[in-house]
Amino acid sequence: MNLDASSTLGRSAEGVHPLARELGEWAEVLGQKGEKPFRARQVFRWLHERGELDPERMTDLSLSLRRMLGEGGSLEPGRLADSKTAGDGTRKLLVDFAHGAKVECVLIPMTAEATDADAAAAALDEDEAGIPVQKKRITLCISTQFGCAMGCVFCASGQAGLFRGLGAAEVLYQVLLARRCLLPDEELRNLVLMGMGEPLHHYEETARALRLLTSPDARGMSPRRITVSTVGLVPGIRRLGEDFGGKVGLAVSLHAPNDEVRSRIIPMNRRYPIAELMAALEAYPLPPRRRITIEYTLIGGVNDSLAQADELARLLRRLRVKVNLIPLNTTKASDLRPPTPEAILRFRERLAHNGYSCFVRTRRGDDVDAACGQLAMQAIDPTRLVRRPSS
Repeated sequence: MNLDASSTLGRSAEGVHPLARELGEWAEVLGQKGEKPFRARQVFRWLHERGELDPERMTDLSLSLRRMLGEGGSLEPGRLADSKTAGDGTRKLLVDFAHGAKVECVLIPMTAEATDADAAAAALDEDEAGIPVQKKRITLCISTQFGCAMGCVFCASGQAGLFRGLGAAEVLYQVLLARRCLLPDEELRNLVLMGMGEPLHHYEETARALRLLTSPDARGMSPRRITVSTVGLVPGIRRLGEDFGGKVGLAVSLHAPNDEVRSRIIPMNRRYPIAELMAALEAYPLPPRRRITIEYTLIGGVNDSLAQADELARLLRRLRVKVNLIPLNTTKASDLRPPTPEAILRFRERLAHNGYSCFVRTRRGDDVDAACGQLAMQAIDPTRLVRRPSS
């Protein structure tokens, strides 16, 4: 079973992992083997609409085609290694991939008590007001890399460093696993690429996964229910806007109102300073009524003063944004600490006074290390680790 997550650029459709093949690639592969064109759509829907990766269960395929699909071994690019449930119902899944990679994804139930911006967006879309909720809505946070190269000082994944990017099949597999873990009264409503890694650091694999997730030939998840988070990789932001027409949600981990502070806590700012980032955000083709989410981790004594709140308000004045304030979740890799509750409230009120929709993110899954910035490489056999460059 080939689980290598290297780039699919330049490879034939035959060389792309079956779960990562687009419909046209399936038509190419199966056509070369003498299968009729409609078989490609059947296989594609088994994988992406029904989430079935066992060819023997694809009952409307011919026996010969099922055998051919199974010749290369299991179509599963990984396995569920562990699952932990927090007291608030948040579930963290540990997924085992090739080369010793273990990544984490998190299922977050949207509770009636949730009041932060993420919960509001996940629980009710702007054009769905008044529609009754039939099932409990779940937001899934997935990872795109094993580790992270960005080196943000407050993030456990960033402090661990990057071992390799995940292939599109591995990104998609987290979604399939999560759907298998849903309870009968739950539905996967929203998807956020905010777990381990920087989604735009290996853009081709992330874009391929997004195309498959939103394909109308399969389950066809609405792009507006998907949010990609970035630390500010300007070229990736531009490509995401061009390739998906701004329909995919964008969240930016800003965390500071000026280059001096941001470069200290986010090393990538030295390559793409705030002025370049703001220009890319202004150019992002937002549909009407949509806003960019600004993620701002509040760190005591670093970026939480009222003067910095005013500076942030001035910085964002030309953008359509909502601001998520995230009190720092402490990690073993850093001695940084969150502000006091009073300081958090003052910062929020100052932004609100300046006219911004501003929410303090509720801590979810903290007791299983699933909160923002806590996902790290745990339970790993160091002898199996293979460092690979990102695509």
